Amino acid sequence: MDYSGIGNLATAFFDQADRRTDQPFLWAKRDGSYRSWSWQTVSDEVCRLAAGLIDLGVTEGDRVVIVSENRPEWVVADLAVMAIGALSVPTYITNTTEDTRHIIEHSGACAAIVSTDALMDTVLPAAEAVPECAHVIMIDEGRSREAADGTRILPLQEIPDPGSERAALTRRNARAIAREALCCLIYTSGTGGRPKGVMLTHASILANCAGAHDLLAEIGIGEETFLSLLPLSHAYEHTAGLMFPITIGAQIYYAEGPDRVAQNLQEARPTIMTAVPRLYEVLHDRIRRGVDQAGGLRATMFHRAVATGRRRIGDPGSLTVSDRLLDPLLDRLVRRKVAARFGGRLKAFVSGGAALNRDVGLFFLSLGVRILQGYGQTETSPIVSCNRPGRIRIETVGPPFRGVELRIADDGEILVRGDLLMKGYWRDQESTDATIVDGWLHTGDIGVIDADGALCITDRKKDIIVNSGGDTLSPARVEGFLTVDPDIAQAMVSGDRRPWLAAVVVPSEECIGEWSSRLDLPDLAALADDDRFQAALVARVNEINATLSPVERVRRIIVASEPFTTDNGLMTPTLKVRRHKVMEVYGGALDRLYDRGG
Repeated sequence: MDYSGIGNLATAFFDQADRRTDQPFLWAKRDGSYRSWSWQTVSDEVCRLAAGLIDLGVTEGDRVVIVSENRPEWVVADLAVMAIGALSVPTYITNTTEDTRHIIEHSGACAAIVSTDALMDTVLPAAEAVPECAHVIMIDEGRSREAADGTRILPLQEIPDPGSERAALTRRNARAIAREALCCLIYTSGTGGRPKGVMLTHASILANCAGAHDLLAEIGIGEETFLSLLPLSHAYEHTAGLMFPITIGAQIYYAEGPDRVAQNLQEARPTIMTAVPRLYEVLHDRIRRGVDQAGGLRATMFHRAVATGRRRIGDPGSLTVSDRLLDPLLDRLVRRKVAARFGGRLKAFVSGGAALNRDVGLFFLSLGVRILQGYGQTETSPIVSCNRPGRIRIETVGPPFRGVELRIADDGEILVRGDLLMKGYWRDQESTDATIVDGWLHTGDIGVIDADGALCITDRKKDIIVNSGGDTLSPARVEGFLTVDPDIAQAMVSGDRRPWLAAVVVPSEECIGEWSSRLDLPDLAALADDDRFQAALVARVNEINATLSPVERVRRIIVASEPFTTDNGLMTPTLKVRRHKVMEVYGGALDRLYDRGG
């Protein structure tokens, strides 16, 4: 497939819609069953919304915020905004009103598209606080009205059909949009805590799509079906779970959520699924628990299949004659049943957004489930590298995508160059200049390129947490909220590659003094082991959590036995917390928190 001949993302969609017309494209649950939207239906809705946005005064280069769960209308909104040359600004439905207000204000958005009444409760106060955001379009049914500040609320169903001539004009105008033009701003957290708007172009996303096509061509690309779980506001899902499927004419099913994904896998029967490590951790745990509960011969055969598969992957020469004779039987009795749990048609799981646990990856590979680990960042549209289907080495994130250059700097930092790079950070030239130097993106990650050309991530240069769900957040921001509380003097938040955040907390001197007197305990070391004191600090942290977005909330804490100081090596001379030193002292205790579950 020649991706260089695609003008932009909007025309890539319209061209597929012309070819596929009434074939199913998007699938979502309605009244308990999956119902499809055809390519033609989506095309008609894109043209209708595009015309409506123009009538509201949205023009080329304007920004439009999208706040919605994954559903066909999200796709319609994204494509409609791009079709008129405007920039879509996806945001998470878990954002607080303040987070949303910042994004609306910083992006200079003139309109927002919101799916439900519940989300409107969060978004409308944010839009009202920004005079430039004059219009809010409501996806679910409602009534046209005007907010107190004059913001106009327009239900999507009230936007009229533009007619065939105007729809045709929308499609023609879309073809005039330059491939190098900006198409979206995707906000991602930085070390300062405030999210930065990553400027992506049609060209940068199409470069990623070309790389994905080159990768998956090894296993054959035909009439594919994707199951989409990760929020479309995430750069990974936006490219790998939406734009790439559009370019190959695939069908997309929207999962109902992590708790229903096992059922949705059997309903959608996907051929490809892109997700973050947390999904694979959940599936791994469910399969193992089910087998262990069944016990008996079934469990024995299952564990034998895993052990034999791992040896075949790691050291084929270690397979015994018994292993080789039994393995075909294990394929029929174990591995085919596992494949059936995923719908029976799966060609590959693709893992990205965070580091995949090696044992989880080997577990699936040993059961014959192809899982490809990749690496990327929002700033790279987002995929930089991925394991090739014919050369899976789960301890690496694979070789670079076609057209991507990698280099390791003298300090070990991974540098990236190619058409996949962002234009920069919106309204932040200083950060742009610090991140892209002489055409090379400085990722902030440390790694090596091995003899086979595969990239291995060894460390993170930046103090950024990427949890196992792929959410990126700033520990400094969360720590800032914690230490504003009068009872908390210092805090170090942890949670990289974990499903939720934990923290080591140092109480304030006043808090220590008050509770020492109340409980008749001499010092912080004694208080740290007292259940009553711990409960009091947990209650304070829970009050702070109410002001944070769900992914930023601290679920468990450890009360430090002494303050962080320069004398004990837990602070630098400039009074910054030395995270690696704190982890040396409290890492074992933090691990035990995660072992106990959430």
